[in-house]
Amino acid sequence: MPLLLLIRHGENEYVKTGKLAGHLPGVHLNARGRQQAEGLAKALAHVPLKAIYSSTLERAVETAEPIAQAHKIKIQLRPDLRDNDIGKWQGRSWKVLRRTKKWKLVQRAPSRFKFPEGESFLETQTRLASCLDEIVASHKPRDIVALVFHADPVKLLVAHLIGLPLDNFQRLSCDTGSVTFMYVGEGSAHLIRLNQQPPFEFKINKK
Repeated sequence: MPLLLLIRHGENEYVKTGKLAGHLPGVHLNARGRQQAEGLAKALAHVPLKAIYSSTLERAVETAEPIAQAHKIKIQLRPDLRDNDIGKWQGRSWKVLRRTKKWKLVQRAPSRFKFPEGESFLETQTRLASCLDEIVASHKPRDIVALVFHADPVKLLVAHLIGLPLDNFQRLSCDTGSVTFMYVGEGSAHLIRLNQQPPFEFKINKK
């Protein structure tokens, strides 16, 4: 089954200042984020990537670019890999939002929450799962594929693949510039490493 490298984009000022970016355009990597992107490219330089897919949001594309350049492959943009559509919460501070009753629902029962004028976590998870199925179906069993996208989507996808209830997905970790390694095939998935940051040793276990 293909080995998927689920990569969270590098740091940006929204992450650093605790604001929620959602689908806002113009959110770019900061200096540390660019360093993280270069670090990922260096760590994965000798990995035989067959393809690299990215969310269409700038912070993901800018993280994918050094990796794609190192492998001389074209980034394949996938809108379905975008971050949660958080509607009216875009641009707001999580420190302010955490004082609200809705924030408690986000943390304790996310399956019952929908962002104002945005998506529910279940809707986000469903579009991600559908996108992943298409990607996996287009690759051979021994292919290694990178996907560059966002924190909650990475955690939602991992939760879906390993059968973790949606209400528990917040228990997973996904730092900026991290890689989560998963073997994913038809009807099965194996989590190899979660939330790994360079430098790391890369070994391929044949599946």
